[in-house]
Amino acid sequence: MKIAILPGDGIGPEIVAEAVKVLKVLDLNFETETALVGGAAFEAYGHPLPEATLQLAKDADAVLFGAVGDWKYDTLDRPLRPEQAILGLRKNLGLFANFRPAICYPQLVDASSLKRELVSGLDILIIRELTGDIYFGQPRGRRIATDGHFPGAEEAFDTMRYSRPEIERIAHVAFQAARKRGKRVTSVDKANVLETFQLWKDVVTEIGLQYPDVALDHMYVDNAAMQLVRAPKKFDVVVTGNMFGDILSDAAAMLTGSIGMLPSASLNDKNQGLYEPSHGSAPDIAGKGVANPLATILSAAMMLRFSLNQPEAAARIEQAVDKVLSQGLRTPDIYSDGTTRIGTVEMGDAVVKALG
Repeated sequence: MKIAILPGDGIGPEIVAEAVKVLKVLDLNFETETALVGGAAFEAYGHPLPEATLQLAKDADAVLFGAVGDWKYDTLDRPLRPEQAILGLRKNLGLFANFRPAICYPQLVDASSLKRELVSGLDILIIRELTGDIYFGQPRGRRIATDGHFPGAEEAFDTMRYSRPEIERIAHVAFQAARKRGKRVTSVDKANVLETFQLWKDVVTEIGLQYPDVALDHMYVDNAAMQLVRAPKKFDVVVTGNMFGDILSDAAAMLTGSIGMLPSASLNDKNQGLYEPSHGSAPDIAGKGVANPLATILSAAMMLRFSLNQPEAAARIEQAVDKVLSQGLRTPDIYSDGTTRIGTVEMGDAVVKALG
């Protein structure tokens, strides 16, 4: 087994270091290789995704990714910005299915922004399509408008598009995941105003007929956003497009107490995957030793389960995280009265000790 380690920018190197520390304690037979990505790669090589980094990711069984981005790069041309690295990895590796679980640990119920009764027992899986939609649709760019309300003015445009095969494959992933959970799928769209998502709704409905044991309902994205904060436990598996999934998964993250607790997995059709915390690079706290590494550690557990065929080891990590939380240990983002505030390295050490 070969794991590509791409720490990235901001707090990325700090949190990835703790996840690697946890993995090494498991004493599994795997090889790791580290490479620069994002702003760090731009500084060294003039590009956020150097060819050597991309080749390493292609050759690996799985990629453990930190985070990319920093405000100081916002003036770069878009193709050179750190965030283009993650888009390039998704595209080149064919990572079309993003799994973002939102689980509220019993120990963190009071850290959620919602009332205890709304989030106690929360367990949602958001499945986001990653390679289509407005993020990758062509044409896109800037031009002088020739029509519309302001002809002759500068305008920008992006194209939202999905093909039937793209929708079919993500729908199958969602229904198969639901079979292992609560057997409910909510497909989120905007079919009332977008032709792209009318096709989405039609195709998901057709695929749903192949899974008679799974209940399917459809919800417009604005209503889905409202229901996530009104009655989040009504959801089981949520499947949606690239842009809507990007937004809804971050909203769901805060239901759990902190986005610092939310892992993610992005898989291709060979189960090769990229695993990363759902939060960003947080350059404002980088180097302060206060970042929460648990989302990255839990992402490593997902990596063991989905790409490296080590479900027992994955379960050990998840149980260790649960034990650490039960001990009252907290990084600042999940700290509350009566618990013990610790830093990034101390949280990693605590998980290692819990693996014992």
